[in-house]
Amino acid sequence: MGPLLALASAVCYGIVDFAGGLLSRRAPHTSITFLGQLGGLVLACAAGLLVTAGTVRASDLCWGALSGVGSGTAMHFLNRGLSRGAMSVVVPVSAVTGVALSVLCGVLALGDRPGVLAWAGIVVTVPALWLVAGGGGSDREGAGGEVRDGLLASAGVAVQYVALGLAGPAAGLWPVAAGRVAAVLVLLPAAMRHGRRLRLPGGLTAQALLVGAGAALGLILYLLAAQRQLLAVAVVLASLYPALPVVLGLALLHERVTRWQTAGLLGAAAATVLLTLG
Repeated sequence: MGPLLALASAVCYGIVDFAGGLLSRRAPHTSITFLGQLGGLVLACAAGLLVTAGTVRASDLCWGALSGVGSGTAMHFLNRGLSRGAMSVVVPVSAVTGVALSVLCGVLALGDRPGVLAWAGIVVTVPALWLVAGGGGSDREGAGGEVRDGLLASAGVAVQYVALGLAGPAAGLWPVAAGRVAAVLVLLPAAMRHGRRLRLPGGLTAQALLVGAGAALGLILYLLAAQRQLLAVAVVLASLYPALPVVLGLALLHERVTRWQTAGLLGAAAATVLLTLG
């Protein structure tokens, strides 16, 4: 069940990144990011009330809040990069570094001991995501800024996944709700500086809230997955989300995929099988 939940999280995040990227081209990325966290907060609180929790310790809420700081940071830089039209670069770059940092934390600090097949899947994932990004390069002007946004987002991704995975199972889904509160507070200063830009047309506001709710759902699925298997494995499976924006870009935006991206997508599929079996 753990691998399926982690893969479901990846699907949610893939759809969210694709939709958020399109929205960030139509409205200021600060507005999309902040409104998205508000939507995530509503969904997380509703889910927390529906799912029975045991003892919610202060430490669990603190880990959730730290995860939210990572989420807010990651989404700010991710949407800034996506607003430049670099979906096939910034999303995979953010994931490839984020997954590497998360796995290192799980193995070196938390004592995770993946099996042989799981290690093989972890090893395959990093270059696969890098290939999905086109080898980390682009012939378009400004690619350096896009890669930089992806790398900054990756630090937030690592904090988001590792901190949330440390919350106790008895806390239910309240760590996710605590994370959404922290993310809103982290993004509030930027939102206040651009207060007028938060006034989006009704349709865009609703879409931004819905995208944020989808991101919160992805985190809920990841938390449930991390409670059922090694953190390193849950992180890697959940971090396969960059493959989906590439596929959606091909199907809906008629973008062209390079042979390197094709190899990366095949590698991601192989990594999924290895991690699931491992």
